[in-house]
Amino acid sequence: MKTLHISAVKTWGGGENQIELLCEEFKMDFPEVENIILCIKEGQFHKKLGSTNLNYKTAPLSFNFDLRYSLKISRICKKEEIDLIHIHDPKALSLVVIADKFYDLPPMVFSKKTSFPIKNRKLTLYKYNYSKLKRIFCVSEKTNAITAERMKDHSRLKTIYHGINPENQKNSTTEIDLRKKLGLAKDVILVGNIGNHIPAKDLATFIETAEKVIQKQEKTKFHFVQIGQFTSETPNLLKQLKSKKLKTHISFLGFIENASAIIHQLDFLLLTSNSEGVPNVIFEAFYHKTPVIATNVGGIPEIVTHMENGLLADAFDAEKLAEHVLFLEKNRELIPLFTENAHKKMVDNFTTKKMAQQTLQEYKNVLYGRY
Repeated sequence: MKTLHISAVKTWGGGENQIELLCEEFKMDFPEVENIILCIKEGQFHKKLGSTNLNYKTAPLSFNFDLRYSLKISRICKKEEIDLIHIHDPKALSLVVIADKFYDLPPMVFSKKTSFPIKNRKLTLYKYNYSKLKRIFCVSEKTNAITAERMKDHSRLKTIYHGINPENQKNSTTEIDLRKKLGLAKDVILVGNIGNHIPAKDLATFIETAEKVIQKQEKTKFHFVQIGQFTSETPNLLKQLKSKKLKTHISFLGFIENASAIIHQLDFLLLTSNSEGVPNVIFEAFYHKTPVIATNVGGIPEIVTHMENGLLADAFDAEKLAEHVLFLEKNRELIPLFTENAHKKMVDNFTTKKMAQQTLQEYKNVLYGRY
């Protein structure tokens, strides 16, 4: 089976990480699946793939509907005799549909990795209900339900949770010592957030939560650290830090290669997103036994159960998130219970091997006409 994975995202994030993890798992445990990845030339994903042993190709994408990208899809399918196309983002879906007009492409599947609803626009509805798009893999049941609202054929929707490779996490290392880098004493509680600076991550609420914790902290001292790619959102966030006089309490470190290797250095992981599929960083925190405090958006409540393996609050509720941070610090005896439960849940349910098994089964269902 020859599969072409298509990404049309210029940055590096959780979605691109999942493509890499899935293809690595296929290569290791399911060699009957031969994978080729197509990504944007000179983009961050291209640069990242250069350090792997995965098979990839590139094409320029200067604007959303750059026909050079669509033509490259057609050429790869023809030359490599591709059996199935796995599309990984909405822009890539548009480019594949365009490519199908030039060349009769093989069947397609699509990974829906966010809980954003499909827009009620004619062309958008057309591509998501495209006749050759045989499956939409939803990252959570919440994503599945939201996607179903715009789908004519609900049988195309399948929920496949993402996962991590525990061996990769075990062998992952970094030379960065966060406390040393930030000049923090050992008794300072380090609360971290990992995510690129995009609206869905709602880092303004992360800052507001940190402010409330710092205002209420007593003898215990907290420091907040944010790791993620800077974007056009960043200047306003830095302005917010300055206006609230929080620059000594919150550190924005930007993009760090292999950030998951830093998670075990955090006392708490704090996610303040207002929209999510299921962030991979939660699985990584579960593996490293770092307690998770998060918002109950998207698929997060399907992974984090309040007061069982983490703590949840509503989106935008900085007051409640701050209460959770302070509560967990004052009730540290709960941390081993939460983290053991979380680790077991990850190992049992959210590994790349399980994700690859389920994905391969759906590939076969599509190719053998089982609908």
